[in-house]
Amino acid sequence: MKEIKLFCPATIANLSCGFDVLGLCLETAGDEMIVRKSDEKGVRITKIVGADLPLETEKNVAGVAALAMLEAYERDFNPITIGFEIEIFKNIKAGSGIGSSAASSAGAVFGINELLGKPYSRKDLVQFAMQGEKLASGNAHADNVAPALLGGFTLVRSYNPLDIIKIDSPEELYATVVHPQIELKTSDARSVLKQNVSLKSAIMQWGNVGGLIAGLYTKDYDLIGRSLHDEIVEPLRSVLIPGFDLIKQTALENGALGSGISGSGPSIFALSRGKETAEKIAKAMSEVYDNMSLPYEIHISQINPEGVRIL
Repeated sequence: MKEIKLFCPATIANLSCGFDVLGLCLETAGDEMIVRKSDEKGVRITKIVGADLPLETEKNVAGVAALAMLEAYERDFNPITIGFEIEIFKNIKAGSGIGSSAASSAGAVFGINELLGKPYSRKDLVQFAMQGEKLASGNAHADNVAPALLGGFTLVRSYNPLDIIKIDSPEELYATVVHPQIELKTSDARSVLKQNVSLKSAIMQWGNVGGLIAGLYTKDYDLIGRSLHDEIVEPLRSVLIPGFDLIKQTALENGALGSGISGSGPSIFALSRGKETAEKIAKAMSEVYDNMSLPYEIHISQINPEGVRIL
């Protein structure tokens, strides 16, 4: 196999209570990518469609992730005598809060791994994709790249050493995501966060994380909903997102189990039981931004159980 075409899915990170440790993979939103072998050693980004992003390998998240993987491959296995070219077709806008950089990073390492004969597992690939996230935000977090590569929900139990648990989604769970057409950089959204939290807030957050994980395993939709509460990050970041409180309130009034900031924003997510409720929430969210005359995109999606996949 000399060339591979991929679907690189969008993701929702944090999921209210799980800052930097929880994420889920979306089925209907994502980028496409072509990765091919080349006679010229190294990694080259040859085409980007749909976004004004750097073609220079060291300045592109896909390039940085790919280089990290190839460096490890030469250390773990053999020197590489071939190179790789990457074409990226962006459908996820940068700064949207649904894992644009993660989709590119995950797709690059997945595609090269396939062309090399799959020397690494999907879980192994997360550590390389994290280097793309480090370039994008200054922090090598895994809460987007892990679900992008593994599918379903993922919990990052530990970063050192990296320990990731995949959790299958309840079958009827749907996500609705609205993206107001403003860009909010992850690095800027991180700058408003406090470095210390109160013990009272931490205890409440731990309870919600445990409750959400328990709800996913037991398919207890009500418990999932009760656990989608962020005591620490959302109060600080929500002020950066136009109409956040009204959008969240509207989602809950229309049947959402819970709602919150997707990643670092500005996208806002809602989880619901069943497609019909997800569509009802999407219509209500749309009306809020229509009334504000604020352009937006909206996605309705089941949870993607697979992650990055070959087209």
